[in-house]
Amino acid sequence: MRHMRLLASTLLCGAALLLAPGSGRAEAPFSFAATPGQLPKTVTPRAYDIALVTDMAKLTLSGEERVTLDVLTPTNTLVMNQAGLTVGAANVDGLAGSISHDEKAQTVTIRFPRKLTKGAHRLTLSYSGPIIATPNGLYYDDYKDASGAQKRMLVTQFEVADARRMFPCWDEPVFKATFHLTVTLPKAWTPISNMPVEKTEAAGPDAQRVTFAVTPRMSTYLLALLAGEMSALHGKGGDTPINVFAPTGEESQGAYALSAASEILPYYNGYFGTSYPLPKLDLIAVPGNYEAGAMENWGAITFIDEDLLFDRAHSASSTKELVYLVVAHEMAHQWSGDLVTMAWWDNVWLNEGFATWMETKALDHFNPGWEVWPREHSGRESAMAQDALSTTHPIQQVIADARDADQAFDRISYQKGEQVIRMIETWLGPDVFRDGMRRYMKAHAYSNATSEDLWNALSAASKQDVGAVAKTFTEQPGIPLVHVARTCVGGEAALTLSQSRFAIHDPHAAALNWRIPIVIGGPGVTTQKVVLTTAPATVRVAGCDSPAKVNLGEGGYYRTVYDDAGYTALKAAFARLDMTDRVNLLGDQFALFESAQQPLSHYLDLVANLSEEGETSIAVWQDTLSHLRRLDELERGAPERPAFRAFVRSLLAPQLARLGWAPKPGESFLNSMLRPDIIETLGLFGDPEVTAEAQKRFAAWRKDPSSLDASLVEPVTQIVGLHADAATWDVLADALGKAPDTERKRRFFAALARSQDPALIEKTFHLAYSGAIPNGRIGRSLVVLARDSEAPDLVWKLTQSDQAAIRKRLAPWSQTELLPSVASVSLNPKVSGEMLADPASSDSAGARLAAARGAEQIATSVELASRTRAAVAEWLTLRGGAK
Repeated sequence: MRHMRLLASTLLCGAALLLAPGSGRAEAPFSFAATPGQLPKTVTPRAYDIALVTDMAKLTLSGEERVTLDVLTPTNTLVMNQAGLTVGAANVDGLAGSISHDEKAQTVTIRFPRKLTKGAHRLTLSYSGPIIATPNGLYYDDYKDASGAQKRMLVTQFEVADARRMFPCWDEPVFKATFHLTVTLPKAWTPISNMPVEKTEAAGPDAQRVTFAVTPRMSTYLLALLAGEMSALHGKGGDTPINVFAPTGEESQGAYALSAASEILPYYNGYFGTSYPLPKLDLIAVPGNYEAGAMENWGAITFIDEDLLFDRAHSASSTKELVYLVVAHEMAHQWSGDLVTMAWWDNVWLNEGFATWMETKALDHFNPGWEVWPREHSGRESAMAQDALSTTHPIQQVIADARDADQAFDRISYQKGEQVIRMIETWLGPDVFRDGMRRYMKAHAYSNATSEDLWNALSAASKQDVGAVAKTFTEQPGIPLVHVARTCVGGEAALTLSQSRFAIHDPHAAALNWRIPIVIGGPGVTTQKVVLTTAPATVRVAGCDSPAKVNLGEGGYYRTVYDDAGYTALKAAFARLDMTDRVNLLGDQFALFESAQQPLSHYLDLVANLSEEGETSIAVWQDTLSHLRRLDELERGAPERPAFRAFVRSLLAPQLARLGWAPKPGESFLNSMLRPDIIETLGLFGDPEVTAEAQKRFAAWRKDPSSLDASLVEPVTQIVGLHADAATWDVLADALGKAPDTERKRRFFAALARSQDPALIEKTFHLAYSGAIPNGRIGRSLVVLARDSEAPDLVWKLTQSDQAAIRKRLAPWSQTELLPSVASVSLNPKVSGEMLADPASSDSAGARLAAARGAEQIATSVELASRTRAAVAEWLTLRGGAK
């Protein structure tokens, strides 16, 4: 699942529910009996046969279910999951049982007058329940089509534990079974599930009864059912039919995703050594009420519309790349997650870390000129931003209750998981790593696995003890910091490497040790590899002043700090480093300032020369822009902020001169993505010429929308929004209301969120949850408003007071994060106290940890802002102001 919270540029990541913040889980290979969970393992389902009837007017469902069971231990009790359902009758092999429901535990218990014997049995039951409004379980989605007509569709979102809202089941990933689904739906609707339609029958004048083919053996959370007024584009990936569904009238916008999927599927077939096993693959765009981002339902992948549809007339260049990444991510899950499934949610990283790594690998494979891996540095930075704090957790974490596992879908599981996999691949070599993955897939197909199973497969392929290295990164939290001390010995540089723990605002961080695969090299420096353990290691390279770079290629998950001699050598050779190493050095230098281990001048001195040295890499510039914007946020209200902004404008002006406002015929895709970033930053940082040009282009756009290139709509409206009066706000709000898709709705809301007028900020706040933007974007939009309006405390107060109304539109996982995500933008300790005191912050263990993480983010930012203001003032003074 490409979780929505991971696509947001928030300061606070989703909180993971742990028994203890630093606890991990040392594992054994997969064992059904030893797998954690809440349901008894006396019985396991083999096959479900479900007949479901939907009433879309009353928004209710009723079902008949037959389950082939294997009784492993004689028992007179069956415990299944259900949430909000009522089981009316149940029997096993004709033996009737008594039924009791436990809504708090989300279970139904069926007791029989005598024990069921060991072996196969048939459970038959009937049930009923609601079709709900929030985007989890089986729910309805009301949306407007391209013509503005009101429409309704049926959608499922079962990960983590919401299949139980559509049918009683053993709703834990270890209980795999086959599914044979029949559903009664409105006659005019197109039905979609994991497998092709087997038959369709009339079920009255306005209804149809649709039966789908039997699925392979899989976990409950991967079952899917969608229906509505949808149409599709059709293609193939190898011999597998691929269909991209969208609301009727929008299906042509699925052409790019279809093209991407058609080339990705054969690539994955080859990489995994196991061909995609289902008879078709559907990709389905869900408008409006969809919060998960995307979901890897086997054979029927769902996406929020902007992550699947690309409109060449209106979509930005960055959307094209995002569509490819999300399609590649969810398709990777068809193997890692669907074919082979983590045994329990403590290993969700096996699904998500791998799919995040694989999406980047696929994008790079098919688009080698896009600087894909250098730009994936941003994911590394976001993971490390969370992992450096005291509220971090191990990749493998203790999840006590499946209902709390939603909180495990954070940057540690995704981005840190990706970076650890990349590090291991770099260490073993790509061919050996691929061979290990093929072993893993073959050994655990249609079953479950643990991290230990992956390490064993990679060890068998590489003839190395992979687990000894990997477990130091997956079973304990935090980031290694590699110290590099340089001495000159006989004309050579002797580099002594040692390690400690990297932490930010955590003076009491527990000392930890890792086994760190390290690659050393650089311009004119022979590449060497070493695994650093607790004992220091010394590596010699030719030339006392040679630019020896540790973490060459940024293939390792660790920070690096150099002594003065090492930093000076790399600074002198900065322009000659590979772009990946330039961005890695910049990222580490900024982080070392955040942790108070290096002066900010080390970072700013490197940045100040980028344009003079002819820097054109989008990876370097995007990383630089993100850090400069962060510094600007911390400078809010500081007297030196105007001078700092003047420096940034002088730095970026040559880039705008190089790129220009208008896209050039035949220009690179990367330039088409960098241009709007440069323009937007210049405008937001007060460049008068850029502001005037944006206002001019906005006026022309109002008369003729085709006059403005799609990639420039966002920066132009952002700059206009910053200076918006009430009349301009109304123009942008009208554009938002008329926007037919999520991408444009989000774009215009972001422009409204730039307003600095408190009255307009309040209007924008209420607009966020008025239905003007999709429910799946409400939480992110409020964070954007808090940050970009530069009035985070006002947005916090509004959110806290209106939270009841907002929560009605959010899925459960977003409700937990609502207050902490908005509060964490603040630089006001008072907000931290108000958040912690709010009853919602103590609703559950997950809520308490999310609140603690938000409070830590505020405290960290307050301390960092103080140091930033002094450091920026000093650096500008030494520089003589902006030049």
